[in-house]
Amino acid sequence: MRHARALGLALLALFSLASPAQILIGQTAGFTGIVAAGVNETTDGAKLYIDAVNAKGGINGQKIELISMDDKFDPKLAAENAQKLIDQNVAALFLNRGTPHTEAIMPLLEKHGVPLIGPSTGAMVLHQPVKKYLFNVRATYQREAEKSIQHLATIGITRIGILQTDDSFGADSVQGALRGLEKAQLKPLFLEKLDRAKPDIERLTARVMQEQPQAIIFIASGATVVAGVKAMRTAGSVAQVVTLSNNASGGFIKQLGEHARGVIVTQVFPQSVSYGLVKEAQDLARAKGVNEVTPAMLEGFAAAKVLVEGLRRAGPKPTRERIQAALESLSKFDIGGLEVNFSPQDHSGLDFADLSIITADGRFRR
Repeated sequence: MRHARALGLALLALFSLASPAQILIGQTAGFTGIVAAGVNETTDGAKLYIDAVNAKGGINGQKIELISMDDKFDPKLAAENAQKLIDQNVAALFLNRGTPHTEAIMPLLEKHGVPLIGPSTGAMVLHQPVKKYLFNVRATYQREAEKSIQHLATIGITRIGILQTDDSFGADSVQGALRGLEKAQLKPLFLEKLDRAKPDIERLTARVMQEQPQAIIFIASGATVVAGVKAMRTAGSVAQVVTLSNNASGGFIKQLGEHARGVIVTQVFPQSVSYGLVKEAQDLARAKGVNEVTPAMLEGFAAAKVLVEGLRRAGPKPTRERIQAALESLSKFDIGGLEVNFSPQDHSGLDFADLSIITADGRFRR
């Protein structure tokens, strides 16, 4: 299921010349680096659906070609990759990863009139005010963080610390946590900010051991959360750890290893096969010999369903303008138990949020 990555301009041009009947879709994301596990899984989920559509002849006789480039989770490189993809006339951009990375790409969307579908980030700044060329297919991080605090307060946990990556993702997400605390008439036991590129794990561990929280909301990338949890557990902390859906990947569980059990991870897609979305993804995965569909894969799968529907509605020649118009007319589109709604005034798409816990056998369970 792994796809070609880090394609150069020459290869991109080759796709354009050799496959005129294909619809080119561009993706830049951190296939290597600290978010690689989640990025690979979201992309694998998207490929599940795209491959199934292509196997049936594609869209109006044209197959979808997903051209993926590795930005190493670097916002500057993400923008450079996006420009290269736009220059090669991709019909749309798709499933990039990261809040500052999406912000770096947005000026290019405006300049070239290119829609970006399913950015893998739940930053409120990408929802409100509405961004004309950006179409979200997931709930906000603020909603997730607030829901997690609500859960902790409901079960009687009051000493809650916050560990937050010091970037736009962290600054946005923490607002939901603080709002949840305020509604529960609580204040954070502490709020410790971490450098995104070089987090001081020793310092955060010392703060946790000093304050002895009952629970920690850990807002950071998977690699940082993994390093932090391992250090805290080694130091003797038994605090309940809660992190957000950016870490809802099987790779995150594997990296945590023996420390995974009991970690709470918020989710923006359901896990039950009672939802058609989940069952469809699982059926397609099994047909390819894949035994498990992770939450991260579901995010990519859902985004691909929205992408494909936008291409269908755009007609036999899906230009950027036609895709934009098609997406903005997408109302009550059922992707399998969840409805996606867009309009010129609202590009949020979905608002589903839930909690899961990692079990002893290394799975997410509600």
